[in-house]
Amino acid sequence: MPFVNICCPFRAFITHNSVVIENKKVHVRFLQPHCVSNFKYTPQTFCFIILNLQLSIPLLMRLLSLFLTLAVTVGLIILFDTSLVLKAPLGKLLSPQHGLWQNASNDMEQNSINIKSDKLEGKVNVYLDERLVPHVFAEKDRDAYFVQGYLHAKYRLWQMEFQTLAAAGNLSSVVGKVALPRDREFKRLGMEWSAEQSTMEMEKDPDIKLACDAYTEGVNEYIKSLSAVDLPIEYKLLGYMPSPWSNKKTMLFLKYMSYDLASAADDFEMTNSKSFFTKEQFALLYPEIQDSLDPIIPASTILPKPAKLPVAPAQADTSVIPRGDIVANEQMQPDRENGSNNWAVAGSKTASGYPILANDPHLGLNLPSLWFEMQINTPTMNVYGATFPGSPCVIIGFNDSCAFGFTNGGRDVRDYYEISFKDDSREEYLFNGTYHKTMWRIDTIKIKGETDFIDSVAYVKLGEAACPVMYDKNFTGNKTSGTRNYAVRWTAHDKGNELKLFYLLDRAKNYADYTQAAQYLLTPGQNIVFASKSGDIALRTQGSWPAKWKGQGDFVMPGIDSSFLWQSMIPQNEIPFQYNPERAFVSSANQKPVPQDYPYYIGRVYPIYRGFTINKNLQAMSNITPQDMMTLQTNNEDGLARMILPKILSSLNVANLNAAQIKILDSLGRWDFVNNGNSSLPTMYDLLWRNLTDTIYSDEFLNGKAKLRWPLESTLTEVMLRGDTFAFYDNVNTQKVENLMDVTTMAFIKMCDTVASLRQNGKISWYKFNNVRVTHLARLAPFSRSGFSANGGRNSINANHGTHGPSWRMVVSLTPETEAWGIYPGGQSGNPASKYYDDFIPDWSAEKYYKLWVMKANEATDKRIQSIIRFSKN
Repeated sequence: MPFVNICCPFRAFITHNSVVIENKKVHVRFLQPHCVSNFKYTPQTFCFIILNLQLSIPLLMRLLSLFLTLAVTVGLIILFDTSLVLKAPLGKLLSPQHGLWQNASNDMEQNSINIKSDKLEGKVNVYLDERLVPHVFAEKDRDAYFVQGYLHAKYRLWQMEFQTLAAAGNLSSVVGKVALPRDREFKRLGMEWSAEQSTMEMEKDPDIKLACDAYTEGVNEYIKSLSAVDLPIEYKLLGYMPSPWSNKKTMLFLKYMSYDLASAADDFEMTNSKSFFTKEQFALLYPEIQDSLDPIIPASTILPKPAKLPVAPAQADTSVIPRGDIVANEQMQPDRENGSNNWAVAGSKTASGYPILANDPHLGLNLPSLWFEMQINTPTMNVYGATFPGSPCVIIGFNDSCAFGFTNGGRDVRDYYEISFKDDSREEYLFNGTYHKTMWRIDTIKIKGETDFIDSVAYVKLGEAACPVMYDKNFTGNKTSGTRNYAVRWTAHDKGNELKLFYLLDRAKNYADYTQAAQYLLTPGQNIVFASKSGDIALRTQGSWPAKWKGQGDFVMPGIDSSFLWQSMIPQNEIPFQYNPERAFVSSANQKPVPQDYPYYIGRVYPIYRGFTINKNLQAMSNITPQDMMTLQTNNEDGLARMILPKILSSLNVANLNAAQIKILDSLGRWDFVNNGNSSLPTMYDLLWRNLTDTIYSDEFLNGKAKLRWPLESTLTEVMLRGDTFAFYDNVNTQKVENLMDVTTMAFIKMCDTVASLRQNGKISWYKFNNVRVTHLARLAPFSRSGFSANGGRNSINANHGTHGPSWRMVVSLTPETEAWGIYPGGQSGNPASKYYDDFIPDWSAEKYYKLWVMKANEATDKRIQSIIRFSKN
């Protein structure tokens, strides 16, 4: 009896395993699924099948049903053996021996193993606890960094490489042409170029070079141990292999963090706004400082007298480019919600008599998580905290003597200059009355499945700084008309050795050590909080800050001479800071760091409400416990709502409301301003505030927020609280002159209509409307997590909002025996099939914390230890 050999990975696609034709039974034999990737379907295969059927030509017409089955099979074979659907052949992905099924097993994550390497100089024991947190005990510092690299790669390799591909502008090499615009923007921003400069600078420091070299060797040791079977699932889905790690990749990751934290720029939008509005209107919409600001460094703080102030050029106020020449559509921007909270309270305010430090950086909520928790113990340090997969050292944490944390500095350190080239060749540019030779960087962007894309990026010298021409006739980035050329000056382009900051903080013993370490942080500028067991608390607004004259950098500036360049950087001895202040606490929440009389201009775009709420609470607290600090970190009061909602509700024309709308008004009037996830009241307020701002501004802003810089929410808040009349209440498209009552009533009625719709669809609860979720880095929906209940909001201390929020919560009590608590929204493993992939999310969303175990060397038999990885010299 003849057989047809069919390689079919899914038997369900064929409904039977035999076909009867003219009393002849043809059996269909299924081969094993693992043959799919090796099966090649050719015309000879058809001949072979027909000959084996041993049927006459007249009977072939009766074979239609069989050939339909074969056609389906052939289609499946082509589908499973090519990259037509996914970036990797589907057959290989589904192979039981080599495909995705191998990633479903996670029992290796907690196995005790021995690893030998000739890169090691001594022994290292890694004790993995019940949360998969490694406690690393090394005889030598170098070996500790080797093991840190190995562990980061073991649990987070794909994440590490994906982030550095993104930073370098090389995502197209793995995801295809869809990433090309993004890659070009990152190349033109100078991300890879600046990483190369910083790598050279970093490697001049013997301590940091040793740490990075060892870390790189550890990552590569793990990569070398991998087979195709062991690859993280994302490599299999996207169809590529990991490449060796390097010190440059570590710098690329740090540059990516600089982009995320210190690259926001509104120059084009603000330029349009200044051209569009009158001087008086502009001042109303974009004030330099808010009435309700409670700055990081209080007004009572005595600041150093500036050695030299910058001088504005005479033409500073008249240099704005005409609005018609710029199309201010949003370019790719980091999340504007990137922020954080941190504070430290002195022992005089705590129940224990010792300082307590708290920190919760607000960043993108991703899986795998940005953070990886671990302890590192060597003869020179015993440090615990959150680490960056992709970089050595503990980034936010504590050691035996002190604790440290960060919030984003938020200052404008990225400015644009219009460049005047001699002609269309762009080989020469005008600067200070002379034409200079353009420098060129040829970037080759590899595109998966297509030919390489070659991009020639011009670099110009503006003073001593080399600056890439980011936007020109070849790349407008949806930002410009293409008729002008704009170079970008960014502090992240400058050489730096930021890793030295974390290297020294991990070993810091006292305030002097903290101050020395802080000097190495240039970009991204941060507010570094510190507390020690000796009783000191401190906070520095640390960074490489341009010394600007009023308004400098708010708008696109001429780049034809040195008049508009940064004249100097603020000297480090003039950086605002606090050390053991009289009020017995320091704090920051991304608000403006200094009061009105600060001599340098530092921009006008700062949030204020989280900082206001934090300081109000800390000022009133005494006998503070760590639990009090955790409660404050998860405080869900909406600071803006508490200020402005009563004013809005009192401004309504109640006579124009119907019974259902009056009922909503009564409910909102009783709201406690707490963003509880199960409540509908935060949803109502949020809709009301959005509607109100849209009603007031949309007519002047050409019905498109991207055309002009949308005013900060504090602008409208301050106007309403002062009781001022506001020209923007009036709708320019109507004959009537609208007032505050008109716009608040219109916004309220519109909100009520939306509320009715949300109720009908079951989406009125705040947690559903706010939609806090943790998304996979490659936006793979099955590997993302959503739908869980979460409290908080953008203007709450617990700043949960969409895919953004507290990425690591930490509270440290600096008692003689350090006590610490922490949690982040993810898990230690990068494998979506692992129970350690997302196991922290339920507790994080429930606002719970884990007690952080700082393991001692004599606790090697503790029941919390699940497994041990022993490293030794080969």
